[in-house]
Amino acid sequence: MEQAIAISPFTNWVGTKLLDFDPGRVKISAAIRKEMTQHHGFAHGAIVGYMADTVCAWAAASVVGDVVTSEYKLNLLAPAIGEELTAVGEVIKAGGRQVVTRADVYAVKDGTEKIVATALATIARV
Repeated sequence: MEQAIAISPFTNWVGTKLLDFDPGRVKISAAIRKEMTQHHGFAHGAIVGYMADTVCAWAAASVVGDVVTSEYKLNLLAPAIGEELTAVGEVIKAGGRQVVTRADVYAVKDGTEKIVATALATIARV
């Protein structure tokens, strides 16, 4: 996954860090910078969506290799207020052509994680 970070300009811009990597389960983080926030001051939904999409794709890739996202559904549950976002992605089922995954995204404020979004994604093998 460090290679994926190294070759992706957007992933680098976000400042994505790999926290945990096991086959079928990945955890990432990114600091929330001012330019990632919306007009109320919390992380923009696009950044929350990026975290869910990325962690789902990386979890799928840990099982089947090179992948791209086919689709994802994101439920925004609470404002993403804090210093950083973390996301955990897990493979639900890996099939021949696609992998179904889920993710939970958390805002970390003063060391405490609060769930802010959950997602379900279909990831396609390349």
